[in-house]
Amino acid sequence: MIVVTDKRGVGMQGRLLLRWARGLLFLTGALAVSYVALTLLHAKLYQETANRTLDKQIAAQKQRRASVSAVVAKQGDVLGRIEIPRLGLVVAILEGTSTRTLGLGVGHIEGTALPGEIGNAVIAGHRDTYFRALKDIRANDEIQIHTATSLSRYEVDRVRIVTPDDTGILAPSAGSGITLVTCFPFHFIGAAPNRFVVHAHKE
Repeated sequence: MIVVTDKRGVGMQGRLLLRWARGLLFLTGALAVSYVALTLLHAKLYQETANRTLDKQIAAQKQRRASVSAVVAKQGDVLGRIEIPRLGLVVAILEGTSTRTLGLGVGHIEGTALPGEIGNAVIAGHRDTYFRALKDIRANDEIQIHTATSLSRYEVDRVRIVTPDDTGILAPSAGSGITLVTCFPFHFIGAAPNRFVVHAHKE
């Protein structure tokens, strides 16, 4: 018995399958791009809201002269704003380091001094978003911390690379300083093996 294959039918099925696959890939790509765009837009809008919140806090503190340290900060609360003029970095400082918090700004590590106060204030951020500019930081750069009660200026002492289990970066200090922490290397794909640490003292 001779079997005759309809090549036109097979070819049409292949074209339909290819067309369907292209459509699916296009839809998947469009959804992925839309998700990233919405995430970045949400973060940008949150930064604008956080800055307005800080400005209101500053205005309110000028009237009542209350101390921010008397308030117990909750996860996600706006504590202030960090600026590094030479790098063009301006970002809100939030309380805590949860995934959601670090997606919206940089986070103050609980248990360390509050930004602008005496002691070692440790601030963490993602290397691929808000703290990406730290790759270009250098000694003597100025870092400004704006809070509801003060504007503090710091000068960078040194930059070093440490392992994730180095808890020395959290150690308290007698003077007033800040420690900025992010993952390293900056262009590493996946979970980075080290931490990039910036130390600065109050001017």
